[in-house]
Amino acid sequence: MTDLGDTLAPRLRADIERSGYYPELVSDTLDTALANEPVVSYVVHHEATFDHDELRRHVTVLALTPTRLIVGHTDEHPADETSPTAYASASTEAVRLERIDSVVVTRVAADAAAHRRGTPVREAVLTIGWGAVSRIDLEPASCGDPHCEADHGYTGTASNDDLALRVSEAADGAQVVAQVLTFAAALSMATAGRRRD
Repeated sequence: MTDLGDTLAPRLRADIERSGYYPELVSDTLDTALANEPVVSYVVHHEATFDHDELRRHVTVLALTPTRLIVGHTDEHPADETSPTAYASASTEAVRLERIDSVVVTRVAADAAAHRRGTPVREAVLTIGWGAVSRIDLEPASCGDPHCEADHGYTGTASNDDLALRVSEAADGAQVVAQVLTFAAALSMATAGRRRD
């Protein structure tokens, strides 16, 4: 029987190469974080954004191993006082699977009435929380009486969203959207029933 990591690792490397975004740096950084663990599922997402007159690139690599979620980010930076040329920074975070609190998947279907189970969707958003970053959204509370001038304090929501990855068919291609949904299913399965320390 072939180990899944043995078959996925070459495809992961090929997708990193295909992104064309400092593939040696991205692969080197990922190798350090993986520490020879096999890859169960992965996502490579290359994103380009415009900052005034400059094009900035960013790549996110998510790799699921039997015990951890590896989150890699590589960013491009313009020349500055520390470097006369543009440079890149690459970082990874290794999260034990039992630390993952939530895996949220949002799908956007172009024609919801005609959508059939298993057919492609137009867009997907994967949000993963493990407690490293928490966000609190507050707003003034009210009692519903339009004439009330009392201070009712604040109300809000707390959310645990350490990573949010949005992909679309138009920007990234249908294959990347499908890859994110496959990864989300693998991560959900890997974290099902795990208990937090």
